[in-house]
Amino acid sequence: MHIKETVMKRPLLTIPVLLLLLLASVSCDKDWLKPQPLSFFSPENVFTDKAGYESLLITMRKDLKNENTGTMPNLVMEFAASDLASPWSQLDFYNLTPNTDQYYRFLTMFTQIYGSVKNANVLISRIDDIQWASEAERNAILAEALWHRAYWYYRLVNSYGDVPFINEEIEGAKLDFRSHSRWTILSKIQADLEYAAQWLPVTAGPGVISKGAVGHLLTKVYLANLEFDKAIASATEVINGPYALVTQRFGIDAAKAYRNVIWDLHRSKNFSSSQNTETILASIDRYEAPPGARSAGLYTMRMYNAQWFQPQVLDSQGKPGMVASGPMYDSLGRGNANVRLTGYYQYDIWAYKGQTWRNTQDLRRADINWVDIHELKYNNPASADFGKPLNINFLAAKVDTFKHVYAMPHYIMYNPQDDPGAVPMGGNGDWYIFRLADTYLLRAEAYFWKNQTALAAADINKVRQRANALPIAPAEVTIDFIMNERGRELFAEEPRHSELVRVSYILAKLGTGGYSLTNFSEKNFFFDRVSRYNNTYEKKIQLLGNTANMAPFHVLWPIPSNVITANTQGVINQNAGYDGADRNVPPLTVIE
Repeated sequence: MHIKETVMKRPLLTIPVLLLLLLASVSCDKDWLKPQPLSFFSPENVFTDKAGYESLLITMRKDLKNENTGTMPNLVMEFAASDLASPWSQLDFYNLTPNTDQYYRFLTMFTQIYGSVKNANVLISRIDDIQWASEAERNAILAEALWHRAYWYYRLVNSYGDVPFINEEIEGAKLDFRSHSRWTILSKIQADLEYAAQWLPVTAGPGVISKGAVGHLLTKVYLANLEFDKAIASATEVINGPYALVTQRFGIDAAKAYRNVIWDLHRSKNFSSSQNTETILASIDRYEAPPGARSAGLYTMRMYNAQWFQPQVLDSQGKPGMVASGPMYDSLGRGNANVRLTGYYQYDIWAYKGQTWRNTQDLRRADINWVDIHELKYNNPASADFGKPLNINFLAAKVDTFKHVYAMPHYIMYNPQDDPGAVPMGGNGDWYIFRLADTYLLRAEAYFWKNQTALAAADINKVRQRANALPIAPAEVTIDFIMNERGRELFAEEPRHSELVRVSYILAKLGTGGYSLTNFSEKNFFFDRVSRYNNTYEKKIQLLGNTANMAPFHVLWPIPSNVITANTQGVINQNAGYDGADRNVPPLTVIE
């Protein structure tokens, strides 16, 4: 077996005051105006020429890596709280409160995102502090900053709902923040993106925002605002741009005949290659970069892979059959199951027209691209079963199939360390933020909302054809199928929870399926879909003193209470269902 190649061989303040002066900083001096990592400069010294502004854009681009790198990146929460996976140490969502989360970063993600908003606002507010060589030069710099702010607010309103919209750099103590309506914020970032689209280049270097990245994000915002014709138009402009779905072998493993195009598409070293015509935007993270410019790593093998090497994986003699070394360790890595994949994603989502995960022709579930339970082999040299296939009947407990052994999408998670001495967690590498397959699926969704199912099916089939999957008929297009296809194509890539929330709001505003905005926290698409496809909660899995539990109001995550209580002269609303929501006031509907 290959495993499948090497398996067997301006103030940075404390968090309570964070939202008061910028909702994003972490110390108590007078340097909060100084964007990271340039905090040893004063803004007056930095923003004296174009280079100073460009240095802040570089910081904003680095902020994008927070979505997918390090020990608990934002995408971990996005998938762990979804239909496709579970957070094994936060199984009881009633333990997620405005004051506590358990190992995950549902609260700190809120404050971290506002740090990125701060960087954008510093540039936006200071854009006219210098004389620009031309209007086009000024507007291109401003446009990219507006894109970054819009990107982070899209994430905020689809994770936390109504939040304060900060429109400018904060230059003094501010204790009177108010929550703005999610819809008001969406309208604002839509206008900002429409402006940005006029000034950004058609093509740009790796990690730099292009017109295509604007169009892709704008498509999502148009969908969120139920402007489906505009979503179709913006997606079409991206699709007709300088991009194409990758359909031929390419990149670092192209010479390995036993691999396929889906494998090539998911090699992080291929993401920003000129051969990859599908990439619209990727975050850039290279091991060869200076230490301050690279992350701790992607940690994909750590976050998503099973804890296969733990002592609970016993052999026929009741002894540990696995060790964290030797065969499999280098390619499966030191998995921790922080994003514990559901059986639905491992198996059922691949069933279509008589095909199952075992016989599907879909390359995204091809045997060469996955490591299934039956392919794991005992790797402990001291075990009597060394080299034999794992037998789940020998596991210490039935729950061990929940986090210690399960099928893993090796083609996505495998990212070897460039440092040969490092623990295999998932090394440095670029990661997709937007790519063309996603754009096709977004346009398909817009067509679906307009009941143009033939056009929706055509776009879905463009993606399925590349994966060698059977085509879907127009009559089979539903929002569930579209979300399934997004799961098949964009696992560990899209912000899954945010996209489910976005669709939940669309259905509620349309009044479809019994959903409505008036009882959104009591009945919503997100909760119904998670309940239907993620049986973790139905089975009441128990781990670490937690019994899996989730309610409809968990569609949105709580606003950190220390942010709310420190805002003594205003009201920042708490989401329904969480402590403090009884003190809410109507959100603002105008951004000054």
